[in-house]
Amino acid sequence: MNARAFDLTQLRTFIAIHDAGSISAAAEQIYLSQSTVSEQLKKLEARAGQPLLVRSRKGMRPTPAGTRLVAYARQIAALSEAAFEDLQGVLLDGELRIAITDYYRPHDVGRVLKRFTSLYPRLRLHVSAMQSSQIERTALTGEHFDVGLALRLMNGDVGADDGADDGAAGASTSATLVRRERLVWAMSATLREPVDMPLPLVTLPRPCALQTLVVNVLERHKVPYRVSHSAAGVAGMQLALGAGLGISCLNESALTPDLVVCPPSLGLPALPRAEFHLLPGRADETDLIRHARNALLRLFA
Repeated sequence: MNARAFDLTQLRTFIAIHDAGSISAAAEQIYLSQSTVSEQLKKLEARAGQPLLVRSRKGMRPTPAGTRLVAYARQIAALSEAAFEDLQGVLLDGELRIAITDYYRPHDVGRVLKRFTSLYPRLRLHVSAMQSSQIERTALTGEHFDVGLALRLMNGDVGADDGADDGAAGASTSATLVRRERLVWAMSATLREPVDMPLPLVTLPRPCALQTLVVNVLERHKVPYRVSHSAAGVAGMQLALGAGLGISCLNESALTPDLVVCPPSLGLPALPRAEFHLLPGRADETDLIRHARNALLRLFA
C-alpha cells in the first residue's frame, strides 16, 4: 500500500465505529468480529500517526484528527462506490421520491442526502419526512414514495407487552437493517431534580408507535405521568425538551447538545432499542429506483 494513502476497508470500519459509537456496535452493523474491527482501527491510527477515536462515558468519540478524517473517509468511500457503478454502466438520471422517518439521525440526514446528490447530480430528489407507520403501510403501493426508511422497535428488549414495531401490522420482514440505536429517556440539561410527579411528558401525536411505546411502558410500570406538551414532529420535541417542558424518549442520534439522558435516580423503566430499516423494493420498480436504493443503502448505513 502507498505510504501516503489510506486503506479503504479501514476507512469504512472507522466510519462504522464513529457512527455507532462503539467497537461492539460497529462490529454488529458491519458483520465483523470485535477483534477484527479493533485491529483495523489500530492499523488506521498507526497509518494516521495519531489517535482518531478515544473512549468516553458516552462511547467512542473522535479526536480533532478523527473529526477531520471521517469527513474525508465518507467522501472517499462514496466516490469509490460511485466510480464502480459508473464503470458498470449505472447512470442515475431522473426523479426519485424518498420517505424518511424524522427520527433517523436528524443532525446528519441533510448532509447524507447532500452527499447523495453530489454523487448523482442528474438525479432530482423529493424528500418527505413521514411517520414510520405510514411509510410501512404504503411501501408496497408506490403511491407516495419510491424508497422508504422506517424505524422499528426491537421487541424482546423490555418485554413484548411494551409496544410493537413502529410500522403497520404485518410489515415486511425483508427490509434491510441500516442502523441500530439505544432509546433513552431525555430531558433538558437545565432541568433540575427531583422532577415533579406526575411525570411531565412531551409527546408526539398518535399513531407514532415510539410515543405509544412510551405511554405503554410508563403505565405498565405504574409511573404516573401527565402530557405537558404535544409536539408536531421530532424537531418540535427537541425544542420542547430543550426548553425544560418535560421528559420524553428519543433515539440517541436525535439528542441535541442541550439534552441529556435522564439519570437513574429518576427510576424510569428500561426501553428497547430502535432499528432503522430500508424497505424492500416493489416487484415492478424501475432499474433507476433499484440502483438508487442500493446507493442510498451504503450512505444510510
